[in-house]
Amino acid sequence: MESQYPAVLPGSVLPPASTGAAFGHHAVRVASVLAWPALFLVLLVAAWAFMAHRLDTPLVPGAGEVGLELVRVIGDGEFLRQMGITIQRVLLGFALAFAAALAAGIAMGRSRAFDRFMEPAILIGLTVPGLVWALLCVIWFGISLLTSTVAVALSIAPALVLNVAQGVKAVNADLVEMSAVFQLSFWARLRFLWLPTLAPFLLSAIRLGLSLAWKVIVLVEVFGMSSGVGYQLNSEFSSQNVAGVLAWTIGFAGVMALIEYGLIGALERHASRWRRVATL
Repeated sequence: MESQYPAVLPGSVLPPASTGAAFGHHAVRVASVLAWPALFLVLLVAAWAFMAHRLDTPLVPGAGEVGLELVRVIGDGEFLRQMGITIQRVLLGFALAFAAALAAGIAMGRSRAFDRFMEPAILIGLTVPGLVWALLCVIWFGISLLTSTVAVALSIAPALVLNVAQGVKAVNADLVEMSAVFQLSFWARLRFLWLPTLAPFLLSAIRLGLSLAWKVIVLVEVFGMSSGVGYQLNSEFSSQNVAGVLAWTIGFAGVMALIEYGLIGALERHASRWRRVATL
């Protein structure tokens, strides 16, 4: 009797699963990930609207008024222009701090003497507020790109150095010795030993550094710049436009969230995909 199913020969490739089913599964997964953040935002807007209605004061504008102000700020193109200036300043300061942190962090992780030598500098850097660096750089360098670059770098470098050093120390000593015994090449050690271990620490350093950099750059722009999101916030504050201050803040936070979840989060998930996660 002839079988109703097609024969599958050895070495043949089975047809792929339905693309529609795969797309549906991916859509459900994305929806489940976004559901809780979306619920939080809805509750936050509802709580703000309730508070504004109860207080009934110009100091607490309603959610609708803030929304209209946000549409105005984004619609005239000013938000994108000012946000681009701020992002450029952040990236320059972050690049400077990250390059210095890689060198210092690796040296601290590999040398106990250098670790002890740098410990006071890291402690001082972590305790000095970003506001101090912002004010000092404005005094030293005036209104220039160097001001924002140095202020951001000085504010975030200590945290980056500490993260990188911890990542270097987390590399398994037995594996390091084994790679030396088997005389693995530099590139083999880098690919199979150092990068898999350091990747989560480096991504954590990037996330922490950027979160600190956003705060510092706004302070620098408020006190010593004539452009950028911080300058616009100061301008809205000077005109006592609370809705404008909130609109610029919401837009700024939205861009940061896109960078955090859309870029850094995706890189972190890709870099740590090999790690086993407990299901209990």
